[in-house]
Amino acid sequence: MPGFVLHANATVLCQHGGQAQATAPNPRVMVGGQPVVTQSAPHAVAGCPWNVAGAPVPCITATWLTAATRVLAGGVPVLLQDSQAICAPNGTPVTIAVTQTRVSAT
Repeated sequence: MPGFVLHANATVLCQHGGQAQATAPNPRVMVGGQPVVTQSAPHAVAGCPWNVAGAPVPCITATWLTAATRVLAGGVPVLLQDSQAICAPNGTPVTIAVTQTRVSAT
């Protein structure tokens, strides 16, 4: 399914509101003046407030499960607005809130 391509400054949040940031965007492919993000590198999550029974268990990283099937950057699938990820260590999903809206891919 087509979706907009994620760039390094896209707003990605863990389910609990922590901010996820791309750890290794592809510097050779740009959209909207920002490098695209590929499936191979996880996002680092900061500011996750989640805790279980008073013990903090915040999201630390988000590993991407789905990405584009036909568009690659550096031989790796690019992430799309509908890509899905799971946070470690608790297994919750992420939400892609804001990204560029000019370049789409499948």
